Amino acid sequence: MGRVNADCDACMCEDVTLHGKVSLEDGSPAADARVYLQAKKLKLLTTADNKGTFRIPGVCPDGKNTLKIKKAKYATAAVTVPETNRRNLALQVQLQRSGKPYIVKSPDDKARRVGQSVALCCDAVGTPAPDRYLWYHNGSLLDPSIYKYKNNLILKNLNRGQAGEYFCKASSDGGSAKSQSAKLSVVGRQEAACNPQPQSHLIRLPHDCFQKATNSFYYDVGKCPAKTCVGKLDKGLRCKDNVAYCCGASKMETREIPCNGYTLPTKVTVECGCKKCTETRITVRGRATAADNGEPLRFGHIYMGNKKVSMTGYKGTFSIPIPADTERLVLTFVDRLQKFVNTTKVLPFKENGGAVFHDIKLLRKKAPVTLESTETNVISLGEMEDDDPIAELEIPPDSFYRKNGELYRGKVKASVTFLDPRNISTAAVTQSDLNFVDEEGDVFPLRTYGMFSVDFTDERGTESLNAEEVKVHLDTAQIKMPEHLQEMKLWSLNPETGLWEEEGDFNLEKSRRRKREERTFLVGNMEIKERRLFNLDVPENRRCYVKVRAYRSERFLPSEQIQGVVISVINMEPEPGFSSNPRAWGRFDSVVTGPNGACVPAFCDEQNPEAYTAYILASLGGEELEAVSSAPKLNPNAIGVPQPYLNKLNYRRTDHEDSNTKKTAFSINMAKPSPNSADENNGPIYAYENLKECEEAPYSAAHFRFYRIEGDRYDYNTVPFSEDDLMSWTDDYLAWWPKPMEFRACYIKVKINGPQEVNIRSRNMGGTHPRTIGKLYGIRDVRSIRDSEQRDVSAACLEFKCSGMLYDQDRVDRTLVKVIPQGSCRRESVNSMLHEYLVNHLPMATNNDSSEYTMLAPLDPLGHNYGIYTVTDQDPRIAKEIALGRCFDGTSDGTSRIMKSDIGVALTFTCSERSAAEQSIFESQRNSGQQSIVVPPPPRESPAFQRQMESRRITQSRVPMRGQRPSSY
Repeated sequence: MGRVNADCDACMCEDVTLHGKVSLEDGSPAADARVYLQAKKLKLLTTADNKGTFRIPGVCPDGKNTLKIKKAKYATAAVTVPETNRRNLALQVQLQRSGKPYIVKSPDDKARRVGQSVALCCDAVGTPAPDRYLWYHNGSLLDPSIYKYKNNLILKNLNRGQAGEYFCKASSDGGSAKSQSAKLSVVGRQEAACNPQPQSHLIRLPHDCFQKATNSFYYDVGKCPAKTCVGKLDKGLRCKDNVAYCCGASKMETREIPCNGYTLPTKVTVECGCKKCTETRITVRGRATAADNGEPLRFGHIYMGNKKVSMTGYKGTFSIPIPADTERLVLTFVDRLQKFVNTTKVLPFKENGGAVFHDIKLLRKKAPVTLESTETNVISLGEMEDDDPIAELEIPPDSFYRKNGELYRGKVKASVTFLDPRNISTAAVTQSDLNFVDEEGDVFPLRTYGMFSVDFTDERGTESLNAEEVKVHLDTAQIKMPEHLQEMKLWSLNPETGLWEEEGDFNLEKSRRRKREERTFLVGNMEIKERRLFNLDVPENRRCYVKVRAYRSERFLPSEQIQGVVISVINMEPEPGFSSNPRAWGRFDSVVTGPNGACVPAFCDEQNPEAYTAYILASLGGEELEAVSSAPKLNPNAIGVPQPYLNKLNYRRTDHEDSNTKKTAFSINMAKPSPNSADENNGPIYAYENLKECEEAPYSAAHFRFYRIEGDRYDYNTVPFSEDDLMSWTDDYLAWWPKPMEFRACYIKVKINGPQEVNIRSRNMGGTHPRTIGKLYGIRDVRSIRDSEQRDVSAACLEFKCSGMLYDQDRVDRTLVKVIPQGSCRRESVNSMLHEYLVNHLPMATNNDSSEYTMLAPLDPLGHNYGIYTVTDQDPRIAKEIALGRCFDGTSDGTSRIMKSDIGVALTFTCSERSAAEQSIFESQRNSGQQSIVVPPPPRESPAFQRQMESRRITQSRVPMRGQRPSSY
């Protein structure tokens, strides 16, 4: 078809004309896009006009000619001219914004025996699509010519030398990205898949079960670490093993622990083995509220990438199940009423199952101002009192365009909302996690000098407008670290990946005048089209990790560590001269504690310990945890960091100067550990390259600590289980929670008539199941809470084990529940509806002792009219928290932190006053708290009660007072 052109590299059809149009992702024209003919060398044919249209005569429609369309910041599009006999052809091409690859599937941890085979898989997406994959073993590149891999790596006839860490690197013309590392374990053909020896694991015994042999209230029940192990493999090589195997308890023994007047059964792990991993579900919960006044985001949309996955409720709450294999959870919160800026967050979650609660803070949109599109407009960024703006946006005349590329003339409504890092209260509003991917595919942090969200519409507010040739003038006087002047860049947020991508550089401009004084500015150029959220940032390579652990009490026992705690760090920028009073924050990060605490990233400096400071805080279920005190003097044993390093870090709890301040955070100097100092190379600060050392640090290594104010309750399970670690669940008939993916919490409300608060116990035993009848599931102790309006009335919400199927799901058990108030008490009444239900659902438990109450727990969920409160959830702590809230409120759908003693009651007791010499359960526990098992390092049993009472008086805004319920977390 046609004739050969002058270069003899393509055919020409002189009577054919090709008409084309190039648009961007949002439909706006791709002005100045260049159109090439694919030949031996790309040949530029034409350039699109400002409407995105182009015309090319002479291109033969033979189905063999390929055009390539290019535009800066967009992926090259290739389109073949279709075969046809028509002389006028029309083509439409849409360009996609170019970006680096994004890993959507990293290889899984796997375990194999010598001689077996394994498949490790990796997958990435992007525009353009990744077309090259490289695999690395322990940091060294595997030769593609030998291993013949693409995105999947197959290793056959394994030997021990092939054990280690593997990751892949995906590349395209847009850049590269690296996957997370997977650990491959290789054991001998006859070697045990797991270490059969259990680890030590201490559980706390009831108040009346002091062990003279160990001089403590603790008993070692052992546990097996839930790590990947070699199980039965099916035929074929798969990216994901059909069945996941983990080390777990393969043999347990029942031990009888002597207590005061009774024996307490417990299951002790005596041998570990390889078994199927416990299946769990992962959930992220939280609430989204305004940062300024707490107004909830009502019925807002929540997106994961481009897919809407949920909505917030009336109070801004949300709950999102996390899909399997999710590595990076990126959620965008969108306000339908447009009162708040669209907010993209990267939320950490518990990979081993369960729920994590996140408090999402939203930035309120700035009220729009009216601009004239035909005039130069200047918008200030930053409004701190007694300080200049950080930057300005300059919009030249005739810079606004409609989505179809047509120049817009008229009034413009402009809403530009700036997140000012000079205001520390805005740190939690930070979008994303302030990371970017470099050319090698490594993730690096950014230090922000401010973020701004841009919204331009027509005068009626119905049509969104684009803006071109916008200038950003950044005041160099606001950049206190001189080295940052050369590294400053303008970034935009990719809402699908939560990563920041480079928009452009800044140039120094010394001639700009403002307020009659000469100022120096960094000037950058930008276009406002598809993306509307921008960032003034510099990459920062001075990085470290801080080791933090959270505990259930001030005893700081290894067995009392809490998982699922959100640890947050606010990186501060110092004043010139490295003053201890910082002027602005530069970065906000969050991580979640696992079984070995958490490693929080933060900026640090090796030369000067005061160059960077950081505030660190912790929360669990929306409640802040308490940091260890720094006044009147530092206690290294309590803080968890030895001297003299502790002094160098300048540890200060937030109430160090003012005792009325909340005690829920601490500040430290981010002094990078000196490699020549032994004292500084055992935590709590780790160099960035030593992340693995930080993650695997033993309990004895230095670390910072948070703890909960211990509530007046006690839980004991015959089969040990940590509600923070769902993988610790054991398939046993006496397990308190029979299913690891569904947790049902049950509470009964007990009213006490009497002058004192009373401690109440529920003793829960098998009632009707032949495997468990007469055997103990567990014990729950709680202290009643005084009614704020009635002097001689208190009430308690007491947990009991729900009736229902046991772990084998074969038949139900009606739990035999005995409610026992401590002291001289007499049962006055039983809720009439509860009594009637139990009479009608035989068998009926006998109640000959008027000082207690016994029932075969109902199978039905019942409700507040019966004084029974039941909630089912995928996380045990969430289920208990919701059920407690309803029980306190005395309703089946409400919640309260104040105990309502007369509403929704199941049982009423009258109790006489105790003698002065008689101790309560919890007083006994506290007064005996000085006794403990000696483990390295020795747990400190400080007189916590007095300090808790004192801290409750001081921090009334945070810690539940008498009559309020503490968080069940």
